[in-house]
Amino acid sequence: MTIVTTRCIGMLIAMAAIIVLPHGPATADAVGDFYKGKSIRLIISTGAGGGQDQTARIVGRHWTNHVPGSPTFVPTNMPGGGHLLATNHLYNVAPKDGTAVGAIIPSIVMHQVLGRKGVQYDAAKFQWIGSSTLSNSMVFVWHTTGVKTIQDAKAKSVIMGGTGAASNSVRYPAMLNNVLGTKFRVIMGYRSTNQADLAMERGEVQGRAGATFNTMLATQGEWIKTDKINILAQIGPAKEPGFEKIPLVTELAKDKASRDVLQVFCDDIGLGRPFMVAPGVPADRVAALRTSFDATMKDAALLADAKKSRLDISPTSGDKIQKLVENMIRMSPDVLTRVKAALETKDAIAGKAKGSKGGKKKKKKESSGG
Repeated sequence: MTIVTTRCIGMLIAMAAIIVLPHGPATADAVGDFYKGKSIRLIISTGAGGGQDQTARIVGRHWTNHVPGSPTFVPTNMPGGGHLLATNHLYNVAPKDGTAVGAIIPSIVMHQVLGRKGVQYDAAKFQWIGSSTLSNSMVFVWHTTGVKTIQDAKAKSVIMGGTGAASNSVRYPAMLNNVLGTKFRVIMGYRSTNQADLAMERGEVQGRAGATFNTMLATQGEWIKTDKINILAQIGPAKEPGFEKIPLVTELAKDKASRDVLQVFCDDIGLGRPFMVAPGVPADRVAALRTSFDATMKDAALLADAKKSRLDISPTSGDKIQKLVENMIRMSPDVLTRVKAALETKDAIAGKAKGSKGGKKKKKKESSGG
């Protein structure tokens, strides 16, 4: 009996080894077989040329080398609706097989939290792959305004350039007006943040909010180096390295209630520049995308490419992004009520840009992220 039992146990162990050992490679092979010869559509929620677009394209260019099967990433710009067009498309229309990845400005989480009209997704159900960059947003004005601090902006009206109604370039000035008492006024409807910046150079507007530090350093670095702009405040979880003298908006709050509201927007920035896939994408492909994304973030070629383009790579894992999103969606009702009040834009809108929606010019691509 003992001999038979021992033999049986030995056979079971051998069978288990046969079943278990190939499991990892088999899974990787299955993912590689699926992606081989295919392309992954990289859906970018902003227009071409901005920091979000540049970062997504550079990441996609190198990501292909780490995904099993080496699929080609094909960037597709889908701006509009404060990033809702791209987000709704990814969630409801795009294939749920891992051949569509979103590179979408994370304000779409706040859109859901605030119950914004047009939201057709649940951000917590997206499968977040990771974030390539964490960089604070800034509020800046042109050097000729004479405005150098938020306190100055409380005493003097400043015309800001904005894109879509739900973009940070419009929301942040309204939020600062309602919480801190600034006097920002927004000309909205510029088709991209680049166009808003050109308008500032022409004197049509005097500043902009919502651009990230890494984007401005990459695209308008000379403005910062030569003091063409005055940065009044920054929005983020901690001060941007190298810009410690510029106050966080939370430091400017007059009381805890105001600080709690401003902290929500700082936490929002903590999501960085995330990548995600829709619910329903098979778990093995999600795992492969996360693993390959993490590897891409350490790729020497990517880092060199990003440095050449003056883009920062400071990654956050998909698991951490997933938790941040879930925490934001569970915001307390009291804070949510105050956040909604802070985002009331009626008194902040000064007018619409030339050629914006409703004008005579042909509609062009819009970018509401920096």
